[in-house]
Formats: sequence, C-alpha cells, structure tokens
Amino acid sequence: MSFDRDHVLRAAADLLARKATATMEEVARSAGVSRATLNRHFAGRDALVRALEELGIAECEAALEAARLEEGSAADAVRRLVRELEPCAGLLAFLYSENQLFEGEEQNAGWSRIDERLTALFRRGQESGEFRIDLSAAWLTEASYGLLTAGSWAVTEGRVARNDFTRMIAELLLGGALRRDDAS
Repeated sequence: MSFDRDHVLRAAADLLARKATATMEEVARSAGVSRATLNRHFAGRDALVRALEELGIAECEAALEAARLEEGSAADAVRRLVRELEPCAGLLAFLYSENQLFEGEEQNAGWSRIDERLTALFRRGQESGEFRIDLSAAWLTEASYGLLTAGSWAVTEGRVARNDFTRMIAELLLGGALRRDDAS
C-alpha cells in the first residue's frame, strides 16, 4: 500500500482545524494510516506541523493568485480573497495558533510573501482613497488574519453558518477599513 502524503496532510489539517490538541494517534486514525506509518513520514508533531505549514502557504498563495488582487477596486479584491481563502481557513486558523511557526529565525519565508501581497492590497486601497489611512496597511493585514481565524472557529463550532463566512469576514473587515467622509 502506497503512502498518500497529500491525503494524510489534508486529513490532519481537517482534524487539527477542529481539534488543535489532537494526538499523533488521532491524526493517524483520521488519515487511515497506522501511527508507525505516520511517524515514518513525519517524525513527530513538529514535522507534521511544518508540513502543514507548507501546505497552508501553498494554499494561501494559490488563493492570492485566484483572487486577482490587482484587478478592480481594492474592496472587491478583498471580497474575492476572502472567498478564495475560505476553503483553507480552518488550516490557517490552526497554523495561526502554532506559535513556533512565527518565532525565531526558522520562520518560513512564505509567510512574508503572503504578508507583502496582503499589505500591498491594503496600501492600494489607501492610495486610491477607498480605505482609511489612519489604520496602517500592516495592521489591516493582521486584522484580516484574525478575522479569518475567528470566522473559521465560529463555523467549526457551529455558531455561524458556513454560507455566511465570506460575507461576514469581508464586510466586517471592510466596514472597519473603508474610508468615511468626516461630514457623515
């Protein structure tokens, strides 16, 4: 029987998005492999988390491309991006809570590439006059991660309908980011 790495990673991502404290035994069971097989391919939780990080970065970068961030208004680009990120939001929520991924010199350069693209989108919205300039583009980027994570957790816990995810995240983010006339 051959080892399907992609299947195992996706099963692990699905489980860990719902239960971040799942054991390697639980991950193996959810992927339909033995713990020994899982350990042969991922020597412990850290190795598994690092492999999931690579998957998460790849999915984020694919979503960034699919969202066509340079096209149309910045607000519309944000809405497209949230829609494209929705399928991997659970994995991102899990990764967002894994502090070791964001500490020290071993931080994956993929996160910086993603940050740069998001920050550029928010900066474009500020330069076009769509978005507030009193909130930094870097802060809007961080806020978008936080909202994606919170939205994913709310859907996973059944507090929010999956069909509402994109609208809720995009509209709350944009409601705070959109520039308003002082006269209103």
